[in-house]
Amino acid sequence: MCELLGMSANVPTDICFSFRGLMRRGGQTGPHRDGWGIAFYEGKGCRAFHDPAPSCESEIARLVSSYSIKSCVVISHIRRANRGRVSLENTHPFTRELWGRVWTFAHNGQLKGIKDRTLTFYEPVGTTDSEHAFCWLLDQIRMQYPEPPKSSGALMRLIRDLATDLGTLGVFNMLLSDGRYLWCHCATNLAWLTRKAPFGPATLIDEDMSVDFAKETTPDDVVTVVATRPLTRDENWTVMKGGEMVVFKGGNRVR
Repeated sequence: MCELLGMSANVPTDICFSFRGLMRRGGQTGPHRDGWGIAFYEGKGCRAFHDPAPSCESEIARLVSSYSIKSCVVISHIRRANRGRVSLENTHPFTRELWGRVWTFAHNGQLKGIKDRTLTFYEPVGTTDSEHAFCWLLDQIRMQYPEPPKSSGALMRLIRDLATDLGTLGVFNMLLSDGRYLWCHCATNLAWLTRKAPFGPATLIDEDMSVDFAKETTPDDVVTVVATRPLTRDENWTVMKGGEMVVFKGGNRVR
């Protein structure tokens, strides 16, 4: 299985602290040695880094963990390959355009029979079942709404129903974003926490590193972090239930 990491914030925020914990799981404290990737939204743009090497050994991962790229939405993934060879094109997160926005997707799990589902507009570049699922999901959204729906609630309900449908094929832990919202669907393992005033210290589980967020933030900051497994040992993470979906915008839970 792979591991996921996401962030939603109300102000541009770096994810260096959480990413340092995740990259250790990519072959050092965990078995996920088959590549990693991360995507940062900057307005309507999306800056992405991918590497088929283990994140714990990747010079690119070291750069990302030390260079403060500030973003309001981030999605990251470390891979343990089970479908598709270890290669750059098979590393998550995957991106596609819809309605003039960049959509980003990362998945943890296996989906039996997903490649039997017909694709209309979007096509995979690699060979993973995850990328096929992403293309199918965006196909369904595009067919239902050729233009952006006026109601954000209608879009959220559609994505929830599509995620539930994909969950019938196997394990479907998912992070999805259009640069504004962060959709999080849990099948087996996903947890989140929201940091806001009063801020306090946090210590990583996978590395001997602590941060006092009171010194790094303002009283108005709201930052939510989502991960396959909690990344810190001294904060209260909310563990999601199987079949549950939560949506964040600007660090706040909206559904």
